[in-house]
Amino acid sequence: MNRIMYRTIAFDSFYNSLNNRTKKKVDFVFEHIRTEKNVSTKFVKNLTNTDFYEMRISVDKEYRVILFAIDDDNFINANEIVLLNGFVKKSTADYEKQITIALKLMEEFL
Repeated sequence: MNRIMYRTIAFDSFYNSLNNRTKKKVDFVFEHIRTEKNVSTKFVKNLTNTDFYEMRISVDKEYRVILFAIDDDNFINANEIVLLNGFVKKSTADYEKQITIALKLMEEFL
């Protein structure tokens, strides 16, 4: 049973750029957050001082996908999320740029 309905924005082009091994891990993590009510911060974590969350994937590199919960302020209680943009995390400085991109994508979405 799926607990979360989702939409994608810039996520699809990011996903399509990944190798098959990484896609399998993304699929695993995504299926976990779609079906489980209690999701570990190993897989999803709130981005400090934002309304966004990050889906966290580790396969040789650290991959992140910025998420937004549409129908609740808390991801755990959300039934609908938007996958905004994905990136390879190289340093914590990457977040500022990616959050700016996510904000622009949300403006287009809303």
